[in-house]
Amino acid sequence: MNRVWTALGLVLALTAFMPRASQAQDTRDKKPGMSLGQNYPNPFNPETKIPFSVGEPPTCTDNGKQYRVSLKVYNLLSQLVAVPVLQGPATPLDNVAIQCGEYTAYWDGKVLNTGREAASGVYYYRLEVNGIPLLKKMIVVK
Repeated sequence: MNRVWTALGLVLALTAFMPRASQAQDTRDKKPGMSLGQNYPNPFNPETKIPFSVGEPPTCTDNGKQYRVSLKVYNLLSQLVAVPVLQGPATPLDNVAIQCGEYTAYWDGKVLNTGREAASGVYYYRLEVNGIPLLKKMIVVK
C-alpha cells in the first residue's frame, strides 16, 4: 500500500513540472495541404469523430484535384485496429480519392472484422494524404 502512495506522489510531483497548454491553442496538426484535428469526445466510449481537411479549405484553388486519403487506428503495438468511415456516405477511409475540403470521420469503437469493442487504453490514428502522414493520440475509456 505504501508503494501505491509513493507512486501517486511521484506522478503528482511530475505533473507539477509539465507545461500547461494554452486554452486558445489550436488542436489541429497541420502540414501543407492537410490538417488533422483531435478526435471528440476524447476520452470516449463507445464512439468518436475525427475532423480532418485536405487541400487548403476554405480557399481551395484547384477544386478538381483529387487527394488519396487513408485514416487508420492503431494500438500501442502498431497493430491495425480499425479503419474509420467518412461521415455522410459511410465510405471506409482506406486509399480513397476525395476533393479539397473539410471532413469528419467516424469510428464506432469496434475492432476491425470482429465486431467487439476496443479495449480501454491509448490508441493512435494516422491520416495519410498523398503519402504524407499525420498522427494523433486518442483514449478509449470503459
